Amino acid sequence: MATKHTRTAIASAILLAMSGQTAFAEEQTQQAAEEKVERIIVSGTPGGVGVRKIDAGYAVTNIDADQIVKLSPKSTADLFKAVPGVWVESSGGESGANVFVRGFPGGGDAPFLTISIDGSPIYPAPTLSFLENSSIFRLDETIETMEALRGGPNPVVSNGQPGLTTNFRLKRGSEDTEAIFKYTTSDYDLQRIDAMVSGEISEDFYYMVGGYVKSSPGIRDAGFTSEKGNQFTINLTKVLDNGTINLYSRHTDDHGAWYLPTPLNVEGIDAGYTQLGTLNRQATIYTGPNNDEHQIDLGEGRGWKGHVSGGSIKLEFDNGWQFVDRFNFTKGDANTYGLVPAGSATTLGEVATNGETAAGAATGTVYDADTPVQQLGRWVVLKEISSFTNDLAFSKDFGDLSAAFGYYTASTSANDWWSLGNAAYHVLEAGGEMLNDIECNASTEGCAWNYDINSTGDARTNAFYSTAQYKINDAFTLDAGIRFENHEVEYTVDEGLDGVITKSIQYDESKTSWTTGINYSINDDMGVFARVNRGYKMPYFDDFRDNYGAYQGGEKLIKEVTQAEFGYKLLTDSTDFYATLFTNEVKGDTFVRRPGAPAEILTNEAYGIELDYNYNHESGFSVNLNSTLQETEITESPTNEGNESQRQPKWQVRVTPSYDFEVSGMYATLYGTISAVDDRWGDNENTVTLEGYEKVDLGLIVEPMEGIKIQLAIDNLTDEQGITEGDPRNADAPNGRYIMPRTTRLSVSYEF
Repeated sequence: MATKHTRTAIASAILLAMSGQTAFAEEQTQQAAEEKVERIIVSGTPGGVGVRKIDAGYAVTNIDADQIVKLSPKSTADLFKAVPGVWVESSGGESGANVFVRGFPGGGDAPFLTISIDGSPIYPAPTLSFLENSSIFRLDETIETMEALRGGPNPVVSNGQPGLTTNFRLKRGSEDTEAIFKYTTSDYDLQRIDAMVSGEISEDFYYMVGGYVKSSPGIRDAGFTSEKGNQFTINLTKVLDNGTINLYSRHTDDHGAWYLPTPLNVEGIDAGYTQLGTLNRQATIYTGPNNDEHQIDLGEGRGWKGHVSGGSIKLEFDNGWQFVDRFNFTKGDANTYGLVPAGSATTLGEVATNGETAAGAATGTVYDADTPVQQLGRWVVLKEISSFTNDLAFSKDFGDLSAAFGYYTASTSANDWWSLGNAAYHVLEAGGEMLNDIECNASTEGCAWNYDINSTGDARTNAFYSTAQYKINDAFTLDAGIRFENHEVEYTVDEGLDGVITKSIQYDESKTSWTTGINYSINDDMGVFARVNRGYKMPYFDDFRDNYGAYQGGEKLIKEVTQAEFGYKLLTDSTDFYATLFTNEVKGDTFVRRPGAPAEILTNEAYGIELDYNYNHESGFSVNLNSTLQETEITESPTNEGNESQRQPKWQVRVTPSYDFEVSGMYATLYGTISAVDDRWGDNENTVTLEGYEKVDLGLIVEPMEGIKIQLAIDNLTDEQGITEGDPRNADAPNGRYIMPRTTRLSVSYEF
């Protein structure tokens, strides 16, 4: 039994620990609160001149480096799940996500998403077939923060994106040398090293360099190193007497397996399954009118090999004018290799030439009639892209009136070589081999759908924009903006790889976008805002290829987006809360089930509410709530009028609690995320239901000594078998893509 002195000592120790814990928590909470109140955002402002978050007449979500660590995203798109109003399907791997915004229509990729670095779009076309912006951007320790703006002034500033713009701000150096070195491993044998160092080169001249190297067999084990890559970033900043000059360059070579829908009605196939393996990664495809043979490695998956480079110059003049010029140059290859399901699973007896058995093409193994098989296409997409953007703006305050004038220009190119189809029956097991003794497996001539193209495209955009803000009094502020944009496209396609140009485009159209809003400050911590805008998504190369008939018929193929929003905001020492009501209409949207198939042109309407809530208590407890409730309707369509928009849930919610504490002299943080999503329709016909699911993530960060951090992150703790999408190429086939299975990652870092 413990003595009185022992009990007293224990009580004293507990009180001392609680005192230290409280002091630590109060310090962290106070720092976080001060950072929130004075947080400056650049998204939605001309030239990124910056505005206090509490003064912005629109909703912006900020996610800093520490929050990114806790969220432990497996890809760039995975991070966007923390943004209200956004639905993300990131189950295809590190590349090739599907991102939907505020009920805007879409059948895949991310047609209403722009990703920027320090305010410059990394690629002006939000989506091309087999390429969306997140596929060419990788997260690492060089990221300082991300801002995510939905609607708001988006249609006027930057590249005029009416949907979602996410702006990643790189870390910059300072007079103090700072660094982080981090090693990460996992239960799927991930091996990754991250590093970042920043500091001063000379007086007022700063640097930041960082990057990573990694490899793994993949979350869904392919039996070989299916994910590997590296990235290097350098960021240089020179502080002038009246401004700054910044230059950056980000070089990436990162590829991973492309995870595709798998059969939902075959025993043994679950969230950990991938068809890709050592017996089928090396394959032969046949292209063109002469059935030319090509040897390929499907293990190359999807990825990005190229660079994103740019910079900015910001100057303030004695007469009160400010000048900002931001530019970006992107160039590289974004290729795709994959085994794409072509219909439902069946048994070998149904398709074998003799109706009984067939031999494996790689091993010669003889499989019996009951063996599950599926026809899989060996798809290859080679895509060489480049772009250059420049955005310059002048701004000045004239007392209660402030105004800005800008000029944005962009040139975009994409050269593609595709071979889609090449379907052959494979054994349905991990790494299942292709089969002989089945008609059409040895050649595609006259047996299966194939779509082969060689195309080249160039686009040029020139836009003039202006914004103004008038302070009526201390509480009311009015703002407005207008953008005139001219868009030109030159594009040719050789369909069939026979040297004959089947589609040729010369396109030149202009549109005027606008936004207007009012902001009312109830007090220093609270306000409301209202806004309406109209913007346009201009067509790029794939829009013309997939809708060539409509283009020839005089349609402009421009998507018109009209939005309205009303928001409430609260920003105090402990609370950061935004509630935003929204409604929108998207006219002229097109949906193509598979490349080369006819397009459905439709109008979509949506309305809903976004909730973004952060609370920090002095005890060390904090919580984030991110929720979206929305209704969608297809209001114009040849066959689907009155239906709901495909692939988007009526509601989704994410709750992320966190608790900071001290134990045995160590700082620690226990955190987690509980997310839930409603049922969705897998098609515009509303005939295929994708059931909702719940997912739990858990993490622990411990600092055993100064500068050392150990993090354990468990994703999908309960190993939930949720479905993100059905089969987008064949909605009636019982195929689907699971969310990622349970994984555990461990990292150890040293920071100074």
